[in-house]
Amino acid sequence: MVKIIYNVLVVIGIVLAFSLCHQNNKLKKGIKLYKNKNKELYIKVDKLECEVDSLVIDIELSKYNINRNDILEAIMFVESRNNDSAYASGEDAVGCLQIRKCMVDDVNRILLRKKSNINFTYNDRWDRKKSIEMFNIFITYYNLNTAEEMARGWNGGPKGINKTTTLKYWNKVEAELMS
Repeated sequence: MVKIIYNVLVVIGIVLAFSLCHQNNKLKKGIKLYKNKNKELYIKVDKLECEVDSLVIDIELSKYNINRNDILEAIMFVESRNNDSAYASGEDAVGCLQIRKCMVDDVNRILLRKKSNINFTYNDRWDRKKSIEMFNIFITYYNLNTAEEMARGWNGGPKGINKTTTLKYWNKVEAELMS
């Protein structure tokens, strides 16, 4: 029964993703002609597209009986012991997810590519909600779908899964997930 539900959710996710892509292409043409009038609609479609991407990732994770929040909590524990005021001066890493300025810059670049009006500041790293938003944008954009990919990507950048230096970090996150 679980397998049937999973397959139905996957099909729904795929259908929604294709539908959004088709609508997004139409919308992009409309934006060129009616940029100011359609700006709000474009932002809503962009957010919906992110939600569908997140749903697909969550479905993939559900196969392993963990969800994105479990992974996020484990990463926050490893990074800062869940301390929103944590600061590592050597790296200028800030907040519960120990976000460095280069991560804020990367997330803002991603948002600019997606023509989003959202823009994070370096001070947003101190805000848990905004830090989590940056995390979600990062893992979604780079297609980090498994717990290991998310953890190693967060620690070592988009290609962190290929770096041996991120294995120790992954072991800490995995231990936290299993506790």
